[in-house]
Amino acid sequence: MRHPKVLTRTLTAALGLGLAVSLGAAVPAAAAPDAAPATKAWAGYAGSAEEAKANQAFFDAVMRSVAQKRAANPSAAAAVTVVYSAANAPSFRTQIARSTQIWNSSVVNVRLVEGSNPDFRYYEGNDSRGSYASTDGHGSGYIFLDYRQNQQYNSTRVTAHETGHVLGLPDHYSGPCSELMSGGGPGTSCQNATPNSQERARVDQLWRYGLASAFKN
Repeated sequence: MRHPKVLTRTLTAALGLGLAVSLGAAVPAAAAPDAAPATKAWAGYAGSAEEAKANQAFFDAVMRSVAQKRAANPSAAAAVTVVYSAANAPSFRTQIARSTQIWNSSVVNVRLVEGSNPDFRYYEGNDSRGSYASTDGHGSGYIFLDYRQNQQYNSTRVTAHETGHVLGLPDHYSGPCSELMSGGGPGTSCQNATPNSQERARVDQLWRYGLASAFKN
């Protein structure tokens, strides 16, 4: 989490002040084994065009992964299932489970389940940039959950927010606490971990029409 106006071109950016997405965050050693793919160095700041591009890239990577599985098994149920692994974030299993429950009860066109051959993974550790979602641009993506940040902010909100990026939602730091994707904008006192009606509708729209588009690519 990083403040929306704080530049994050260096690894000394302030902790715990806003939720962000990175195109190039390398997972610390704490994430091993099965470490996430190495990526480019962090280049951008919270709320930037670079970050927005990273959000979209992660969503696209997950959608391609799901589309490939469904193409290989066309008889699968109509509901779109996104598979995740929490094996590398054991300290956050409760928050991940709650986040999954929140999203699964909020939308109808996509469902998150834990399982093998995941479309994305959760990791945990220490990182001066806080928590983030990341993609290497080659079909691999992960969510990193920072220890310190999750002590400062509502941890389920942090996890649900980052998971929102997997489902296609961008950051909107200037939004109120009632808006999940406002992230750390409302401050540490914000306890809301549930997407509002507009966010729920947007995810349902993306997975209703977006997956069909992914099949054409």
